[in-house]
Amino acid sequence: MTKILLVEDQATAAAYLSQGLREAGMTVDVASNGPDGLHRLLTEHYALAILDVMLPGLDGWTILDTARRAASPTPVLFLTARDDVEDRVRGLELGAEDYLVKPFAFSELLARVRVILRRGDAGANFKEPTRYELADLALDLLKHRATRGADRLDLTPKEFALLALLIKRTGEVQPRAVIADQVWDMNFDSDTNVVEVAIRRLRAKLDDPYPVKLLHTVRGVGYVLEIRD
Repeated sequence: MTKILLVEDQATAAAYLSQGLREAGMTVDVASNGPDGLHRLLTEHYALAILDVMLPGLDGWTILDTARRAASPTPVLFLTARDDVEDRVRGLELGAEDYLVKPFAFSELLARVRVILRRGDAGANFKEPTRYELADLALDLLKHRATRGADRLDLTPKEFALLALLIKRTGEVQPRAVIADQVWDMNFDSDTNVVEVAIRRLRAKLDDPYPVKLLHTVRGVGYVLEIRD
């Protein structure tokens, strides 16, 4: 499993990002300050390090500079609230793979992480499947086709994206906030029922005509795609 180092001193942000990365199938170690982050980076093997720039003890630039001087090959993605061109250039010149300015959507971070993992030797074994199956449901990402048995499901682009998110994480409950972020690239708003509406429409096509139900609601938590007895 792909192992990621996240160095972020804001506890809420660290918890949110690490949870999302784990839900995406990665192992995540979290450090809350610069010295701990540098120690982990130099003593353990990671496919990628995600560094906040402003950290207690050592800033992200110092961590990366020290790691490169110690011949650490781990790719680095910077997270920062600073959008100055000089700051971005500095990070890239030190050897960072990418630079993401806060605030950002988790879906964008995940996309950039996957690009970096595919690009380097560390991500050589990271290959996302293009076809998923569950019972008589099949989803082909390349052909953008979903079927149940011999029936092709007529899904809108958002319904297909929603189903893809759920089938990639079969058996894992997806909170409404995660769905809203990754399918609609929006922050979850409790007054918005876009997720519920989309789930209802997807269920009408995916489950209602068939005896075996695959899309389930976990009340107060979210939604999950799985086979239940």
